[in-house]
Amino acid sequence: MIRALQARGRTVAMTGDGVNDVLAMKDADMGIAMGSGSSATRAVAQLVLLDDRFGTLPKVLAEGRRVINNIERVANLFISKATYAVLLTALIGLAGSPFPFLPKQLTMIGTFSVGVPGFFLALAPDPSLVKAGFLKRVLHYSLPAGSAAAVATFVCYEVVRRGDAGLAEARTAATMTLLAVGLAILLSISRPLRPWKLGLAGSMALWYAAVLALPSGRSYFELVVPGNRTWIVVAICAAIGAALVALAPHLVRRRVG
Repeated sequence: MIRALQARGRTVAMTGDGVNDVLAMKDADMGIAMGSGSSATRAVAQLVLLDDRFGTLPKVLAEGRRVINNIERVANLFISKATYAVLLTALIGLAGSPFPFLPKQLTMIGTFSVGVPGFFLALAPDPSLVKAGFLKRVLHYSLPAGSAAAVATFVCYEVVRRGDAGLAEARTAATMTLLAVGLAILLSISRPLRPWKLGLAGSMALWYAAVLALPSGRSYFELVVPGNRTWIVVAICAAIGAALVALAPHLVRRRVG
């Protein structure tokens, strides 16, 4: 029965407590032994039910799904960050421009768009079915999403820097754009959206708004209040970047398969 189900592409678990169950448990994808079962059964099993209750299994399955699904979400978040960091560095090097961020600004972006949201997403409940192809899905999402964030930020930075604004205002614009696209990535990987997830992204945006609004925050992170033209450039680049974040991963998956 186990081999027949596996031949149909099913993932099969086998429960047992006696020596006669050992061979079937070894063939199964997941061997589950009773705590009061034989030592041979417990030795070949991947999971032992110490309370001898089948009713424990749904909780075990839900916890496993939560961990795997949340690891995928957080991996999307961090690999997207690594992608836009590498690509931005390459673009700035090729253009020969000053780097668009100070260390303090990068710390703030990482905290508001990756660090704090990643902590809460890693602990969130998620009983949805786990699908095969973890690495493929992560790369198909993270690489195009991170690239979109990098391109939108680079374009905004160069447009503002080459205009009438100074370097400080250009860095402020780049920080705003990257944070906005980073929050778009956060919302994208948080689907299905729940009120608390929207609240999480909104609170991160409010924290940045507070930093920009308070003179002490601007002074510490070396930001300036942008001019009207800079606001328009930031809004356009952030909107395009967010749209690319939403569309690019789906287009890549469809083309690559």
